[in-house]
Amino acid sequence: MIDLHSHVLPGVDDGSRTVAQSVRVLRTFAARGVTDVACTPHLLASRVEDGWPATYEAAWDELLAASPDGVTLHRGAEVMLDRPLPAAAAERKVTLGGSRYLLVEFPRMVPANIVARALAEVIHVGLVPVLAHPERYSSCTVETVRAWRDLGSVIQVDATTVSMPRHRGERARSLVRAGLADILAGDNHGDDRSVANALEWLTESDGADQALLLLETNPRAILDDHQTYEVDPLPARRGLWGGVRRLLGSE
Repeated sequence: MIDLHSHVLPGVDDGSRTVAQSVRVLRTFAARGVTDVACTPHLLASRVEDGWPATYEAAWDELLAASPDGVTLHRGAEVMLDRPLPAAAAERKVTLGGSRYLLVEFPRMVPANIVARALAEVIHVGLVPVLAHPERYSSCTVETVRAWRDLGSVIQVDATTVSMPRHRGERARSLVRAGLADILAGDNHGDDRSVANALEWLTESDGADQALLLLETNPRAILDDHQTYEVDPLPARRGLWGGVRRLLGSE
């Protein structure tokens, strides 16, 4: 499995605080079958043209030197689109693994039309926006995410959210069920969140083929700067009454 959204670069944002904490997380990842991890610390769009700050570079060197076997690290950033993305973003200084794919986020109360406009601006500079955790945004519906995706965006749903109760979990599950998620990611902040957390739910939902695309094939395509593959909706699951009717020969 490949995780393209994590905050394990130590001591630079609200994620992991120390190298030792990050190493513990990476060891847990490796034990659960995660082979590649993108370090995506928070970054404002206004700072993108400068690339990673010096503090990020120093943390990267420390983590790379201590990283356990079995996990390959990749550079990136989670860019808050607080302003239009500068044309210099096309230099790919903070994209995922140096590809044309850029992980982006918005404030939680952002209107749908503002998201669409900002995503179009990312595409205009020659990059592909990977929209992080759309299920967090108040404007998220199946219809709005379909529209954002139709613009040319890649949709990243948080792997831990699909098993959460209530509104955010319901939104995440509806996106995956509709085939609107292109990848899943852990969004680890030095804790126990992992892309592997979605495997059980996908298995229970008859989504083995979708799991392969969401957790391995499409994340690898992004790192290799290739086009992602379409993910089919999850199979429709009949309720208890539908099963009883089949047994009775009513359908």
